[in-house]
Amino acid sequence: MQLLFIHSDYMEYEAKEKTRVAEEIEDARKKERIEEALVVFIAVEIEDEKNVKYVVEKASEEAISVFNKVNAERIVLYPYAHLSSELASPERSIEILREMEEDLLSRGVEVKRAPFGWYKSFTLSCKGHPLSELSRKIKGREGAEAEEAEVEKKSKALEAEEKAESHFFFMDEKGNLIRTADFGFEEKEENLRKFFVYESEKRREVDKIPPHVGLMKRLEIADYEPSSDPGNLRFYPKGKMIKALLEDYVRNSVAEYGAVEVETPIMYSTGHPSLKDYLERFPARQYSMAGKRGKPDLFLRFAACFGQFLMSKDMSISYKNLPMKIFELASSFRKEKRGELVGLRRLRKFTMPDMHTLCRDMGEALEEFKKQYERCMRVLESIGFSSKDYEVAIRFTKEFYDDDANKVFIEELVRIAGKPVLIECWDQRFFYFVLKFEFNFVDALGKASALSTVQIDVENAERYGIKYVDASGEEKRPIILHCSPSGAIERCMYALLEKAYLDMDKGSLPMLPLWLSPTQLRIIPVAERHLEYIEEILPVLNGIRVDVDDRDETVSKKIRDAGREWIPYVAVVGDKEVEKKTLNVTIRGESSKEKQKVAEMTVPALKERIEEGIKNKPFRNLPSSYRLSERAKFVGG
Repeated sequence: MQLLFIHSDYMEYEAKEKTRVAEEIEDARKKERIEEALVVFIAVEIEDEKNVKYVVEKASEEAISVFNKVNAERIVLYPYAHLSSELASPERSIEILREMEEDLLSRGVEVKRAPFGWYKSFTLSCKGHPLSELSRKIKGREGAEAEEAEVEKKSKALEAEEKAESHFFFMDEKGNLIRTADFGFEEKEENLRKFFVYESEKRREVDKIPPHVGLMKRLEIADYEPSSDPGNLRFYPKGKMIKALLEDYVRNSVAEYGAVEVETPIMYSTGHPSLKDYLERFPARQYSMAGKRGKPDLFLRFAACFGQFLMSKDMSISYKNLPMKIFELASSFRKEKRGELVGLRRLRKFTMPDMHTLCRDMGEALEEFKKQYERCMRVLESIGFSSKDYEVAIRFTKEFYDDDANKVFIEELVRIAGKPVLIECWDQRFFYFVLKFEFNFVDALGKASALSTVQIDVENAERYGIKYVDASGEEKRPIILHCSPSGAIERCMYALLEKAYLDMDKGSLPMLPLWLSPTQLRIIPVAERHLEYIEEILPVLNGIRVDVDDRDETVSKKIRDAGREWIPYVAVVGDKEVEKKTLNVTIRGESSKEKQKVAEMTVPALKERIEEGIKNKPFRNLPSSYRLSERAKFVGG
């Protein structure tokens, strides 16, 4: 079923002429004007006939969700065959439309249904706010996906998240809390508008292939693994190196901050009382495995939280040790919906940097929260994202925000961001945290993905029995901060590729940050005789990822291939360069599609320039042979 929602000031229609499949209607229904309505244009499709009850239920839920978000007064169901070329039979279509009308009426909504099978004229006045035009596709369950959906066990927190009513606002740099309907988006805030729409709709499914999927394959970074569970990728040497460098950087950053690194299991028993309770409080779908011979069921971890909490429970902690930071970087597993799985953006197996900070009280927790907020900004900047590349969301409970000191704290976070942020306020707390922030990247399809995040946890110290001894010798429960300084490593790679695509769309040459580029410098000999000079200078370039295109190809093809690989520096060596002991260097970061920036440079000068660009970043050697003639291709074509 295809749905198009329009929030209207009014809609007028008039049924003028019957078709051969027209339903019989009374005269009063032939012409109507409906004020303040959510108009739902509907095309019923062939696949809807297989599971009418499910399609009607889901379509009604989508309509109710949008209806509530836009505060419409009534719903108009308007048959509109032009939304699809795979239409159901007229008989089944009218049956489904009537059932949807009855379902919505049973939910207490005023409903008007335009007649089916008539040629109609209509006039529609769209309100024009960010949520006034939305589309949906309802897919029927069938095959393995239906079976998987039926047996999926959701945590109570996940169910609560799907049903929860929250209130969105914007807060500007002056601390003004602005209703979404009253917020005027400036041109530079287009991504904020897209982010708000994405959050309001709560649609995580992807109906198009995002650009980064083609790029990750062509650049030999990663690909789907058809022999594994969906959402588990294979990483080629270049991708593995990029991933490892990001891991190294995040690990170094949290060590500098004072965190100690630990390692905990990836598999746990659901029979453990603390874990069993926690599973219901975390909004994630678990990979579960049935136990054998009376042993308890097991699950793969979806975060490092419980491993670190169980470790903290057994520790002897003094107030002098606080705030205490524990860090882990390892694989986590979440059984995300199939429709949400796409490329590097959302996976079922991913690498998550998890840091937990034990704090004496809420005052210390807020101090550390602010430090981690600012540290996350620096981490993302070093990875390759300025504050213009992501949108900030700050979420809290109403009870937390009602405290005047907490209001001032949140206003300070917005000032640090330096731009308007999206605010979400929950009437009730249904997670374990009272305050969180996320830095969200908005991709080429308008989908938002959280990168860095920090949460203030007020439950789990009690749940796991974590305690510290204060100055008077009394045992106390700490407040816990959950922090992922970068978000999932794979998601950072997704965002870098999407950012490169968006830059390309604006006319810039796409590239990865210099320190993450698998090859930082490529040297191209004009002829075989120039290889001797190249071999002489390679030792001088130690500490830089340099490769040599010694293939039996033309120089122009080698240059084109280097461009397709986004190589930051490409040096051509011919007779002139050998004689002068220089390099003819194309600098990608200063070039455009129209004009290449080419400079004659000495080897030491080029090395100094590249080293300056990768200063204070982790380094790893080339992921494969420095001679291109010796490399195998991991991706055909």
